[in-house]
Amino acid sequence: MPRKGEYGDARQALFAGPADGLGAFIVRFVEAQRVRGLHELSVGSYRRDLIVFHAWCSERDLTKPAAITKPILERYQRHLFYYRQKDGQPLSLRRQLVMLMRVRALFRWLVRHNVVLSNPASDLEFPNVPRRSLPDALTAAEAEAILAAFDVDDPAGLLGRAMAEVLYSTGLRRAELCDLTLFDLDPSRGVVHVRRGKGGKARMVPIGERALAWVRKYVDDARPQFVTDPTERALFVNERGAPVNAPGLGDRIDQAKRRAGVTKRGACHLFRHTAATLMLENGADVRYIQEMLGHARLDTTQIYTHVSIGKLKAIHAATHPAAKLEPRDSKPEEPEA
Repeated sequence: MPRKGEYGDARQALFAGPADGLGAFIVRFVEAQRVRGLHELSVGSYRRDLIVFHAWCSERDLTKPAAITKPILERYQRHLFYYRQKDGQPLSLRRQLVMLMRVRALFRWLVRHNVVLSNPASDLEFPNVPRRSLPDALTAAEAEAILAAFDVDDPAGLLGRAMAEVLYSTGLRRAELCDLTLFDLDPSRGVVHVRRGKGGKARMVPIGERALAWVRKYVDDARPQFVTDPTERALFVNERGAPVNAPGLGDRIDQAKRRAGVTKRGACHLFRHTAATLMLENGADVRYIQEMLGHARLDTTQIYTHVSIGKLKAIHAATHPAAKLEPRDSKPEEPEA
């Protein structure tokens, strides 16, 4: 498996092979994902995982898609299971699952384009990955502490505060926030237009007045100091005048979280979880949360109902007739003789 710094050579190997070789088809498949609207971060992830698969196949002289059979893919699956990273740790079951699913998607595409007759990955037994638990949501007080940790007298701090306010108000994914342009906010209607969410889907998301006020202050006071190209459309740009990227956004949120003394894991997604959880606890219907978060399936959103167990406990204590102990001096009635 290519190590960090070796992906350049492994990527070049995709183009070095014949036009009907596995590498050439991987290049076309990855480009097809871009054409169908997959986010560039996802396209890059597909490319990296399939580079790993191509390198493994090349070491075994498996250069054509037709040479890949189910037993070979089972060998690749065992390779991923026994592989150890630089720190000696294995790949997580979830990571193995994702890498195998991308190989399956590649061969599904090859079948549709009549390159191979059948998908050798269709009957693979994938790793049994336990459902991922959500991180603890912030309390409203913790969220406010993180927001207050930004130094808004500094343009960089004002940028961070505006982005954090938008995350908290809307529950956007970090990539969705980074993709926002100056024209995607509609203050008069109080909405954000997410033009390309997960799976390339667009949606409208409500945004609160406070978040809009911070964005307006950032646009007026900080953004002009950062922008070097007057035609730049990105809403959030960093100190170098480039659009803020997902890792940069995560670092700013994580640093503010540390300054606030909050130890819960997560950064951008922590605000996403918090927005959903607090809204549910305050009575929002789960279907509205689903629409706001951009979940394709309701059962994805219903995970948040487990996070808001505190509200359920309060309702149980207030309404269930047997929720509380009887007073100590009360005794159960004696049964009749």
